[in-house]
Amino acid sequence: MTERAEEAPGAAATDAVVRAEGHGGADEPRAACVLCQEPSEYPASHRGITLCPRCAWLEGQRTACSG
Repeated sequence: MTERAEEAPGAAATDAVVRAEGHGGADEPRAACVLCQEPSEYPASHRGITLCPRCAWLEGQRTACSG
């Protein structure tokens, strides 16, 4: 018996909508981190504050509960 991984229903449709709206395209430039100006993991069309992985980690450490 052959097992194969199946995508969730509607996953292909969601991907098509994301590409059509211009979010997450492989050829789209990356948004700059608002703290260090390095490229982030998000496309330039991403709304909101964008942080690179390093600054996101540092911000998480800074805001973590110390108690």
